[in-house]
Amino acid sequence: MTALVRDPIRLPARPGRRPPATGAASTALRPLLDPPRRPARVIAVFPSALYLETRGGPEPRVLAVVSCDAVRLPNAVVVAAERREQPFRSVREGDEALVGDGRVEAGALCVRVRRWWDPAPALGRLHPAALARGVGVLEDAFAAAGMAGGGLAGHPDPLRLADCCAEGDLAGAVEAAERIVGLGPGLTPSGDDILCGLLVSLRLIGGAVGGGDAAVWLADWLGAAVTADAGTRTTALAATLLHCAAAGGAGGEIAAVLRCVAGHEPPSAAVRRLLAIGHTSGTDLAWGVLAGCRAALALTSPARRRPAENTA
Repeated sequence: MTALVRDPIRLPARPGRRPPATGAASTALRPLLDPPRRPARVIAVFPSALYLETRGGPEPRVLAVVSCDAVRLPNAVVVAAERREQPFRSVREGDEALVGDGRVEAGALCVRVRRWWDPAPALGRLHPAALARGVGVLEDAFAAAGMAGGGLAGHPDPLRLADCCAEGDLAGAVEAAERIVGLGPGLTPSGDDILCGLLVSLRLIGGAVGGGDAAVWLADWLGAAVTADAGTRTTALAATLLHCAAAGGAGGEIAAVLRCVAGHEPPSAAVRRLLAIGHTSGTDLAWGVLAGCRAALALTSPARRRPAENTA
């Protein structure tokens, strides 16, 4: 996490409201938390997280407030409380909320942002040979953990998407990606989880590895394509997560796996944490991460150049 960057904000006491909780917010949320307060609505509440959607405005439109032992999404404010403490027990789905001026208010809950953290992990410079080793290590770790096919097992488009990305075929990748946006049940459908893992690994691994410009270029255009109308094709939360991933926002569990690929930590614990997310979300995210890492490796070959360069 980054150092403290905001002075404490004095809040007037309100009847029935608990003292403000302390939170650490993703820097992706600055467009929501820095401006004056705006209205929002609670769209979902769980023991370890609640989700608020703002009314209008650009992405990110959905903000997550999570306990310190919850999955750390790239659009999260993390509070200094564990799930067992029931930090969100006073909040109900459909409650009105306020977001801005460095705080989040929903029901009797008030969270004051005191610190910020960067959802894009620092991977350093990565040689293609080191990336090849890291991808192999990740493949072995996923296999050892018993990684299954995920929510879209047997569907042809995730495989086509992975193949097109590895070949640098933007048109084919966009066609396959657009067919899986919003595909699957839940707050984050399987197709969107796959795309989030793919986009963030393409961008971050491509940006770290020498000769990875083609992977970043592919992430730019593929991200623009899948986020263009995501707000009308999938859930509000999934649309926000797609925007975060397109910008390189990884979240805690994916960031740990990418650090394993870069050789900064052993993979077993990070892989288990990622695969444990949700019903199939962890496997879907992992599938996308692995496809993105493989594509970044394939696109670092000296023979592979961006289409724009080949037509010069």
